[in-house]
Amino acid sequence: MAVKKGGLGKGLDSLIPKNPVEKKVESAENNSAVPENSSEYKDAVMMDIQKVEPNREQPRKKFDEDALLELSESIKQFGVLQPLLVQDKKDYYEIIAGERRWRAAMMAKIKEIPVIIKDLTDQEIVEISLIENIQREDLNPIEEAIAYKRLLEEFDLKQDEVAERVSKSRTAVTNSMRLLKLGEKVQQMLIDDLLSTGHARALLAIEDQEKQYSLAQKIFDEKLSVRETEKLVKKVLNQKEQPTKEEPPIDPKLEIIYQDLEEKMKTILGTKVVINKKDAQKGKIEIEYYSSEELDRLVDLFQSIQN
Repeated sequence: MAVKKGGLGKGLDSLIPKNPVEKKVESAENNSAVPENSSEYKDAVMMDIQKVEPNREQPRKKFDEDALLELSESIKQFGVLQPLLVQDKKDYYEIIAGERRWRAAMMAKIKEIPVIIKDLTDQEIVEISLIENIQREDLNPIEEAIAYKRLLEEFDLKQDEVAERVSKSRTAVTNSMRLLKLGEKVQQMLIDDLLSTGHARALLAIEDQEKQYSLAQKIFDEKLSVRETEKLVKKVLNQKEQPTKEEPPIDPKLEIIYQDLEEKMKTILGTKVVINKKDAQKGKIEIEYYSSEELDRLVDLFQSIQN
């Protein structure tokens, strides 16, 4: 399948190039710093901060207040060193990239900020906002998943195209969007960093959302690892299918061997693999897929091995 070239896969560097000179200040502001007279920012202009407003559709919804305060103190000392990308909306200028800097500048009571005015499509704006936040690891897993879904549904992109634009694998994009199948309460726990994405993916096997949330609370309360969570979910599913049957104990050494085999197969296939053991000699292997495209990829992979 041919993939469209979007030109944004390299992130913001093509629009706001980095200057490696002032690393000391870059550390303070956590943004690229350039000398005030840098030719790279020749299109930047100073603008009244009150004329600039956030993009209501940008993927990132939560901002770390402590980090913003730290950045505002840096801005008081050095100013806003990297221009914001904005778009002219006639009555105001909407932020395309740089809302964190804008918020910190507001806290620092800065009256003017440097901006670069761009004329971009709605799709380009979503892509840039998503790429900027992913590069800086500013999005929580649910915000990232929602942004991917929006690119797929609103702009009719395929998973391959989304993956290329954000420099991620298709499997990573697919797994991210699967998190939106979780119940709202579990999603909120993920947003609040009470669960990791590994825990959350394990819970996807539980369809009942109340049961899902109950297990999520147990994971948090008992500080369960991802491996322990997968075992817990598997136990719950087995109890549902066979309430009276107990699993025979497995030799701990054999369990380690099975875990290593699972990890090797996950790496080869690029998706979740579970070895279900009936006894020391027999069992079955489960390979998960999350879309018809993913199934086609796995079939092609097996055929290539056979050939």
